[in-house]
Amino acid sequence: MQTPRNPGLVLLVGWLIAAEGCRLREPPPFTACSDECYAAVAAQVEYPEATACSASEDSWAAVEPLTLTSLEKLEYWDLSLHEAVHSALAESQVIRELGGAVLQTPAQVETHWDPAVVETDPRFGLDAALSAFDAQLTASVFGEKNDRALNNEFFGGGTRLLQQDAAVVQAQLAKRAATGSQFALRHYIDYDSNNAPSNLFFSAWNTNVEAEMRHPLLQGGGTTFNRIAGASGIPGLYNGVLVARVNTDIELTDFEAAVRDLVSNVENAYWDLYFAYRDLDAKIAARNASLETWRRIHALYKASRRGGEAEKEAQAREQYYRFQEEVQNALSGRLVDGTSVNNGSSGGTFRAVGGVHVAERRLRMLIGLPPSDGRLMRPADEPVTAPIVFDWPQISRESLVRRVELRRQRWVVRRYELEHVASRNFLLPQLDAVGRYRWRGFGDDLLHSDSTGRARFDNAYADLTSGDFQEWQLGMELSAPLGFRRGAAAVRNAELNLTRSRAILREQEHLVLHDVASAVAEFDRALVVAQTTARRLEAARQQLAAVEAAYDADKAPLDLMLEAQRRLADAESRHYQSLAEYAIAVKNVHYAKGTLLDYDGVVLSESGRPAKAYADAAERESLRGKPRPLNYASSRAPVVSRGPYDQQPLDRELLPIVQPDGLKPADAPQELPPLPGEPALSTPVQPTSVDAAARPDR
Repeated sequence: MQTPRNPGLVLLVGWLIAAEGCRLREPPPFTACSDECYAAVAAQVEYPEATACSASEDSWAAVEPLTLTSLEKLEYWDLSLHEAVHSALAESQVIRELGGAVLQTPAQVETHWDPAVVETDPRFGLDAALSAFDAQLTASVFGEKNDRALNNEFFGGGTRLLQQDAAVVQAQLAKRAATGSQFALRHYIDYDSNNAPSNLFFSAWNTNVEAEMRHPLLQGGGTTFNRIAGASGIPGLYNGVLVARVNTDIELTDFEAAVRDLVSNVENAYWDLYFAYRDLDAKIAARNASLETWRRIHALYKASRRGGEAEKEAQAREQYYRFQEEVQNALSGRLVDGTSVNNGSSGGTFRAVGGVHVAERRLRMLIGLPPSDGRLMRPADEPVTAPIVFDWPQISRESLVRRVELRRQRWVVRRYELEHVASRNFLLPQLDAVGRYRWRGFGDDLLHSDSTGRARFDNAYADLTSGDFQEWQLGMELSAPLGFRRGAAAVRNAELNLTRSRAILREQEHLVLHDVASAVAEFDRALVVAQTTARRLEAARQQLAAVEAAYDADKAPLDLMLEAQRRLADAESRHYQSLAEYAIAVKNVHYAKGTLLDYDGVVLSESGRPAKAYADAAERESLRGKPRPLNYASSRAPVVSRGPYDQQPLDRELLPIVQPDGLKPADAPQELPPLPGEPALSTPVQPTSVDAAARPDR
């Protein structure tokens, strides 16, 4: 038995299904991020994905640095000063400086690419200045459809409903000359097809060839102005080829100064390392002597014999540990500033801070080596000990010529002189001579010749070459601001810049002379002190030998012998410090007078141009002949440079070695003699083993 269905219920369910329909689930509503979320995202640190430019980082960090607790056996590397300078120059794409400037101010660090970067600057470089005189080709092609109603039948050529197909082709070749003249050659093609009933042809072609010349007679004219100011024509904006080349020369002097400072710092670090080894040797010798004294007194102390009292044993033990502390500091060193340029003097004042490991790492950094590679560098050269005499009139004159800072400032002065010459041109009105000549052609076709034999206006190019339609225009254009306010401001600004740069040059010359005088005085002091410390060291050795003999004979107290040991250690360290000071003083004299690179055998050279460029320049110069000068605004381009300076003049800076009259005591040696136990100058420094220095046997 079937249950009867309720038709009303079925209709209600069907209506609900139809009203609801089938649809996807709605996505959850968008919820904005809270302020805390934005703050967290903004505070995240992201690392850029940059292309690695070197794969040497792993090899540089492969070996642990040397420390006092290093146990590995070291291999000594006897390094000469010449090898250190050569390695520094070969491995210095970025000119290294002490103090971490490459991390703090990387934009101001000098590299060997900087002169090329300045010269190839697309805004102010040499090629950018020359590009203003390059030939410029411009062209355009346009087509259009016109369909319009005209109110006046006259303007429609006899119709009020104009329908037109048109095309325009334009091409131009323009060139600016070094004199400021502008030349242009233009070609123009015009196609017009319309429904005007008064036309000769339903469609026609117009073409013309035009030549134009514009020459500035006053403002903007002349080779001098255009080579200095360029094509900008704006007062104060000088971007000519001469200014661009001077900017490159200024950057070359900056590069030379950076190389000079690098060489000076390498030599400073080299003699720092030399002194560190010699100071370590002196400390080790004193430590070993105090250890032997302590052992003797300790044996008497154990046997309760005379001379082995507790206070004497403690006194000897204290002196041993005192020297042991000095040995450890002399081996490892402390992280303090070493000798570098501009730390007391321009070339660097010797600091005598000691520390073999610190000085060796400093030298490694300057010459482009990893912090450690299993070897320990050791200076192979001894400092110069012969007296040297510098002729003051010669070196004072030479410093004013060869000091790179003065040469740089002279380039700056020359640039402002050129800008002053160009600025005066803006006080002239702009008067241009303009000339145009035009050939026109008209025809039913552009090139195609109709077979009906109709010659006149058959095609536009045939009509153009016939020469029937020629036009010309000659005239003058004058433009001048009343009062020349901007031009006068440009001249005044150039005068002030020139005066300021000349005053700076004079002050730099005074400072250079003071610098040379200080370097010569320091050199003389170091020479005299080195002779004095040699005698002091000999006396200290004799004193210790005499006191030890007296102590063994029970005629001298322990205090006197311990004091003699300390005096000998201090005298030996001070003597080698004076030798390093003398070597650096000689270097600083050359630094002050601008001959340091010559002194160290370094020569800088600018790369040449392609050979084709020299051949083209010679050919163009031969074609110039001797034209009559047309001088409207300024004279011919002035001489900007005196040419390359001789980096190695024939007359040597060092005069024959002569002992000064003021340094001739009866017992003063003409050359510092090697002390007893001191290696010869030709042999490298041979310090005591690092292991023995750090961990002596009791």
